[in-house]
Amino acid sequence: MTKGPTPAPGEVDAKVLRRAFGTFATGVTVVTVGGRSPHGMTANSFTAVSLEPPLALVCIDRTAVMHRKLDIGFFGVSVLAASQERVARHFADLRRPLGAAQFDGIAWRPGRLTGVPLISDALTHLEFELWRACDGGDHTIFIGRLLSLEQFDDPDALLFFRGRFHRLKSDRSEAAT
Repeated sequence: MTKGPTPAPGEVDAKVLRRAFGTFATGVTVVTVGGRSPHGMTANSFTAVSLEPPLALVCIDRTAVMHRKLDIGFFGVSVLAASQERVARHFADLRRPLGAAQFDGIAWRPGRLTGVPLISDALTHLEFELWRACDGGDHTIFIGRLLSLEQFDDPDALLFFRGRFHRLKSDRSEAAT
C-alpha cells in the first residue's frame, strides 16, 4: 500500500526519494584509490554490470573527494563483512583527514596488481581499471574492468537498509553454530 499519490516527474522531494531508495537493501563496500594520495569512501552504490567482459560500477557524487581521485585510473572495492560496521562508518566520516592519514587505525593491504588499499577482513577484494565514466545526474557512474578478485571465508555480510547498518547471517554461519 502506498502512502499517498505518486508525484509527477521532477516533483519528488529529495528526502522522500532517499527514503524510497533506502528500502532497497544493499551490501556495503569501501571504494579506494592508491597513488601518492590514497583515499577511501564507503559506498553502497556498487553493482555487477557484465560477466564478459567482467565489469562492475560505482556511483560517486560529483562533489565527493573520491570523484576527482578516480582519474588515477585504478580503484579497489572491499566488500565489508558483518563485523565491519566501524570501518564503514570510518570511511563515511567526511571529517577524516585525507591521504594516507585517512587509513590510520584501519587494517589494510595493497592490492596485488594496482597497489590500491584493500580493507583487511573484508568478504571480497576486487581491483579494477577504470573502463568508462558516464553521466548519472548529480553522480558519475564509474565502470571498472576487473583485474583481480579474492574471496575470503567470513560468510556474514554488512547491509545497509533504511538508513541503518544490518548484519546478514548466511546459511553457512548458522550451520556452523
